[in-house]
Amino acid sequence: MKAIKIIPVFMLLILSSCSSVRVNSDYDKNVDFSQYKTYAFQKSGVDKVQISDLDKKRILRAIDVEMTKKGFTKSETPDLLVNIFTKEREQIDVNQYNTSWGYGWGYGWNPYLWGGQTYVTSSTEGTLFIDLIDAKKKELVWQGEGEGYLTKVRSEKEARINEFVSKILAQFPPEKKE
Repeated sequence: MKAIKIIPVFMLLILSSCSSVRVNSDYDKNVDFSQYKTYAFQKSGVDKVQISDLDKKRILRAIDVEMTKKGFTKSETPDLLVNIFTKEREQIDVNQYNTSWGYGWGYGWNPYLWGGQTYVTSSTEGTLFIDLIDAKKKELVWQGEGEGYLTKVRSEKEARINEFVSKILAQFPPEKKE
């Protein structure tokens, strides 16, 4: 009976880990990030992103919200240019379960339950890169990356995008290491 109780907890952990966004960031350690106060989107870069215009708008709005929370203001003459880039990858999982005893990975042979069941699931894993570029020097100074599963459910898209952006930008500006 203990095994039966452990399986649902294990499945819950697997399902909850699928919803999380894994983030990383990298930056130029010689840059003083306190000098930056304003930002703007790099239109030429954002226009090249191959996602729907609606999702682009969602991402840009989420970046606006997070940058404003950090005290940055949007400007026509920005200190930082914000660029985004996305990648996605379809993942197909095929699982086959032998049901010779009617459940699990049974023993023996049961002519009424021959063959087992095959389950095919697919999911899309996406990566969002947010680049921050020094507007004067035209050099990349910080890059954040978020990776996680995407949703095609319209009502959940905005929340998922907000989660990606907020977790990525939580690492900006980088902590000063003395």
